[in-house]
Amino acid sequence: MKAVSDELLAGFIEDMRIVAETEILPRFHAVKAETIRAKTAADDIVTDADIAAERVLGNRLSVRLPGITIVGEEAVSDNPSLLTRLADADIAAVIDPIDGTWHFAHGTPMFGSILAIISGGETIAGIIHYPVLGDCLVARSGQGAWHLSADGTQTRLSVAGPTPIEEMHGFIPLHMFEPDLQAKLAPRMTRFGRTTTWRCSAYEYRMLATGAMSFCLNESLKPWDHAAGVLIHSEAGGYAAVVDGEIYRPTMTEGHLLSAPDKASWLAIHGALSEART
Repeated sequence: MKAVSDELLAGFIEDMRIVAETEILPRFHAVKAETIRAKTAADDIVTDADIAAERVLGNRLSVRLPGITIVGEEAVSDNPSLLTRLADADIAAVIDPIDGTWHFAHGTPMFGSILAIISGGETIAGIIHYPVLGDCLVARSGQGAWHLSADGTQTRLSVAGPTPIEEMHGFIPLHMFEPDLQAKLAPRMTRFGRTTTWRCSAYEYRMLATGAMSFCLNESLKPWDHAAGVLIHSEAGGYAAVVDGEIYRPTMTEGHLLSAPDKASWLAIHGALSEART
């Protein structure tokens, strides 16, 4: 398994900031109908900004690390077989050029860019950059998770402390689950203090890693949504596993992911969501 040096990490962050300044922000509030296309559904969209940002960031990473395997969300949309490269790649970059494209396209500043560095089938570094704010969340395996402000100030991240179920706040995108599971989950969600969804993994992981929210249940395991976020959350003290109990890995493509402050909280949340009220 490779390691990411301080210099390399700083380079990745700089690449993401340059791409935000040159490819993303100039197109924000300038999105037109002809620059938006639907993918799997009417509200699953891609813009010219997504495509340009993924291409430019991938090119910059390839110059910085010749031979790196690039797996971008938009490239996988065109060629799903690219996902199989993650498991065996010596080092790979998973790119979500604009996470929260729906917000971006509608002029709402709740979007971010996500980069995960994978080696040996494990995430070794994760960065979530917020173009409008100019800051980012950063983690390397075994070295903690940090908020890096636009002026360079670093603050250690920490997840929420354990609390009773009825006081927990969490994210559950109910509309994304199969209808039969929606019917089971809906009444169980009332056991928590508050549940919501923001349609943006970049900001949902921000809320988890800063302790503002306690948990998140995700419907799918797309690596560009979760590989970096799970590492950041874990390095901030959190615990994440698919609902069958298997620890999350970025090569997983099946299952529902549950993230919580710690394993005891994970088990309590899992129980509340899976057991009928007696």
